[in-house]
Amino acid sequence: MTFTNNHPELFKQQALAWAASFDTACYLDSNNFTDPYGKFDVLIAVGAKAELIMSAGNAFDQLELFQQQHPGFVFGFFGYDLKNEIENVTSANGDYLDFADLYFFVPATVITIKGDTVEVIGKEIDFDVPKERLEPSRDNSQLGIQIQSRFTKEEYVKSVNKIKEHITRGDIYVTNFCQEFFAEQAELDPLETFNKLNSISPTPFSSFMKWNGNYIMCASPERFLAKRGSKLISQPIKGTAPRNADPTIDKNNIDKLRSHPKELQENVMVVDMVRNDLTRSAKRGTVTTAELFGIQSFKQVHQMVSTITCEIREDVSSVQAIRNTFPMGSMTGAPKVSAMQLMEQFERSKRGVYSGALGYFSPDGDFDFNVVIRTLLYNSAKKYLSFHVGSAITFHADAEKEYEECLLKAKAILEVLGVSS
Repeated sequence: MTFTNNHPELFKQQALAWAASFDTACYLDSNNFTDPYGKFDVLIAVGAKAELIMSAGNAFDQLELFQQQHPGFVFGFFGYDLKNEIENVTSANGDYLDFADLYFFVPATVITIKGDTVEVIGKEIDFDVPKERLEPSRDNSQLGIQIQSRFTKEEYVKSVNKIKEHITRGDIYVTNFCQEFFAEQAELDPLETFNKLNSISPTPFSSFMKWNGNYIMCASPERFLAKRGSKLISQPIKGTAPRNADPTIDKNNIDKLRSHPKELQENVMVVDMVRNDLTRSAKRGTVTTAELFGIQSFKQVHQMVSTITCEIREDVSSVQAIRNTFPMGSMTGAPKVSAMQLMEQFERSKRGVYSGALGYFSPDGDFDFNVVIRTLLYNSAKKYLSFHVGSAITFHADAEKEYEECLLKAKAILEVLGVSS
């Protein structure tokens, strides 16, 4: 069923509220960002006709079979700790969320929105949503959520300086060091929380996902990997600068980002890593840096984004292409395996879905997955709320400034939760 809708923003709100009433749902919103590789403005999936829930071990193989059995739309996520079945890496840190390492589902209904055109695929639907579901049910600032961190600022700074000693010794060149913020006995309305996050920080890869009482509320600006026809596209982000209401200062922040040696160094390193990862799936000679040091401006921050593409070989499946590049270089470091091994020693909790990827496979053989950052994760049964932030550590990194960058990345989430930063 296809129809025209003259009030797309209101319809999006209604469709999300409708989707959130299901036990399993996934909502992907581009927030009207212009993207040459985007196929939909909004993509919604509800109801699980089939599910795949896996721990690291043979998850990618099982997903390959699952996708072969279900060649239509499939939605879900890859958790960061799938790295343990790809490389010689283990995770001994605490896992407080209890999410699966991989979860995918075959939806009963898919809704695509492109401009004012809406298409409904699968089971027929009724969009009648009670008015109260379109209005905030709770104000998070009144919920008394107490955010804690696995690191004090002093502990974080000390850890960064120790990581820099490894860089000086040549163990690694760059790494992404992450810390978890969390709340126990947290009660919140996940839908309202996502709506507020998406309003405060609209990004091209915003996502709301729920299954088995678990929730992902994501304001990611970053594409991990997409397939469009025979082309693979990766768009790693490395380089962050704050926004400012004063246009002169804001432009100055962009200029500083464009010329900052550390930010440029980080971006070049991750581009080299992505190029190397893509060669495992690419036709010979087709890996191309389509854009280097591009600047994308979002409501909260400016980001430096590069675009790398290649032509995929005929003998490489979509799942294999993802496995060949996972985890994404922007969240690991270089050399990739050494950086991942080292961060397991310094970080104090498993990353889980954070640093993973969320998205979809489509019936035409294409796929699109984001990088799960700027994201709240919530286990409603345990009432455990979590979000991670990370920063790239290089030889030139200033530990105090890296801590400030972490807080900048956390600003929108803390505001959503009614917590002052």
